[in-house]
Amino acid sequence: MSPADPAHPAFPTPSVQPVELTIEELVARARDLATGGRAILGIVGAPGAGKSTLAEQIATALGPQQAVCVGMDGFHLEDSLLHRLGRRDRKGAIDTFDDAGYAALLHRLAAPEAGTVYAPRFDRDLENSLGSAVPVPEEVPLVITEGNYLLAETGAWPRARAAMQEVWYLAPPEELRLQRLTARHVAHGKSPAEADDWARGTDQHNAELIAATAARADLVVRWV
Repeated sequence: MSPADPAHPAFPTPSVQPVELTIEELVARARDLATGGRAILGIVGAPGAGKSTLAEQIATALGPQQAVCVGMDGFHLEDSLLHRLGRRDRKGAIDTFDDAGYAALLHRLAAPEAGTVYAPRFDRDLENSLGSAVPVPEEVPLVITEGNYLLAETGAWPRARAAMQEVWYLAPPEELRLQRLTARHVAHGKSPAEADDWARGTDQHNAELIAATAARADLVVRWV
């Protein structure tokens, strides 16, 4: 049985039926959040769900004076540390992130202080994070953060969730998600076989954990 067989989902489907919304409708909902002070919008989903693409499109539609993206992936533990911890071969798993650092940054962003806050950014070509790469000016009303574990209930993830006004769970068709994910791994240097193995192995285990958190989202959405 193929994990991508639509009759046999590769991981538990969200218990809430996804709402189909266009980018215009999602931008409007995000804009409404950003009234009356700083708001943080979280976008969560399995690897390959399209989280960063959606976050960037919303931020682009709203403009740099209104929104900025701060990804959870900026808090990946560095590769040499992952090797020392014996976790490099499953990079992307929940214990390969600095969840406490991420939570601390979100709370700092939720209460704007004087001046600009600088957030890290994950560089997929380097496969490592770049510190202080994303400026967040104090006057920007909406921070969009995206990542896999925004709704997890272990470690510091609940503290990170507490800083967000809303969290959307992005639920594309499973076959499409796997196609995107495999293509992304190929684009960043893996062979097609290695990309497929990673998408259906390490990434799939993470996807199962992430899918189990969908019921805690404010909105389960299929972006159309």
